Amino acid sequence: MPVTEIKKDIYWVGVVDWNIHDFHGYSRSPQGTTYNAYLVMDEKITLFDSVPAKYQMDLYHQIRSIIPLEKIDYIVCNHIEPDHSGAMPFLMEKIQPEKVFCSKLGHRMLLDHFHQPDWPYHPVQTGDSISLGKRTVQFMEARMLHWPDSMFSYIPEDKLLISNDAFGQNIASSERFDDEVDLAMLMKESSHYYHNIILPYSQRVTAVLDDVAKMGIEIDMIAPDHGIIWRSNVPLILQAYREYAEQRPNKKAVIVYDTMWHSTEKMAKAIAEGIMEEGVSAKIMALKQYHHSDVMGELADATGIVCGSPTHNNGIMPLMADFLTYMKGLRPVGRVGAAFASFGWSGESLNVLTDWLKSAKVEVVEPGVKGKNVPDHAKLAECKELGRQVARAIKAKVAEAEA
Repeated sequence: MPVTEIKKDIYWVGVVDWNIHDFHGYSRSPQGTTYNAYLVMDEKITLFDSVPAKYQMDLYHQIRSIIPLEKIDYIVCNHIEPDHSGAMPFLMEKIQPEKVFCSKLGHRMLLDHFHQPDWPYHPVQTGDSISLGKRTVQFMEARMLHWPDSMFSYIPEDKLLISNDAFGQNIASSERFDDEVDLAMLMKESSHYYHNIILPYSQRVTAVLDDVAKMGIEIDMIAPDHGIIWRSNVPLILQAYREYAEQRPNKKAVIVYDTMWHSTEKMAKAIAEGIMEEGVSAKIMALKQYHHSDVMGELADATGIVCGSPTHNNGIMPLMADFLTYMKGLRPVGRVGAAFASFGWSGESLNVLTDWLKSAKVEVVEPGVKGKNVPDHAKLAECKELGRQVARAIKAKVAEAEA
């Protein structure tokens, strides 16, 4: 990809990963992703962030199209995760920079990852700044967005925020800016990214946004380390992150299930009918067709989560156990839900599902519905009634939030 000048004398020198569909082993990224790095040309030439080790030669050629690497004076590591620091040993050998700036926790993590105590580390914290010549870089710790080491770099002269993983998306594109791609698609991918990566740290998101507001800094461009750069819709993504963090209730439920011989599937459809009859939107997602990260993306604006599984080896189906483990780790708040299950002879799955939902802090509508073998009309009527009860609980949540 050709380098792109995003501000005068500030260049995107990153790498587009067109073919990655599995992001870090836990989230789907069907549109690929980018690993964004930024080069600031000033009296002190500075490289912000890096790329995975396997793309280090791509980064090398990107930078070489502007300057020889040995002319770089400083490296700033906003985040030490290997997709943003993997090329550091190669860069350190080629550049031999005067200084490497990182957070204090980032310093520890660089040592833990690369075991190079002699690199010229200069740990910084919120409020610290450096001069590049015409420009200043102000550092702001953004711990747990989404690692403990994470920080932002702000260049006030350009009103530019380099935000590491925050405000990113997994999009591989020949376009670099938000006004060059479909905005609805971009916001959807931003939500998917947030709700699969940043969601557990929503309280920190609110705190960081409040800190940025208190500082009174002007931002007219946000340059994340993944995906598209924000230049025309900065207020929109800032507001979206606040709304994502608040997890406001909406009249929507996701019914997620796995099935063996379609009995649980029939129950899922009946529950969805009951939900919709109460005027609440419903989305049915079979785990054999939808990845767990897609379910979390759909749950982003849903207040209800209804889970179903046959009994399998006195427990639940593996894909359902995978999803519940994943959801619990992301710690969504303010959800209501229910469980439903089919079984042939033992029937433990309903209790297992209910316990999982409670452990994930979901307010469970009880009792759920358990059906033996193939559900008949009476059992499907129970499922519809469970759906109605879930829908009423959702509407109560929404009304409470609006009061």
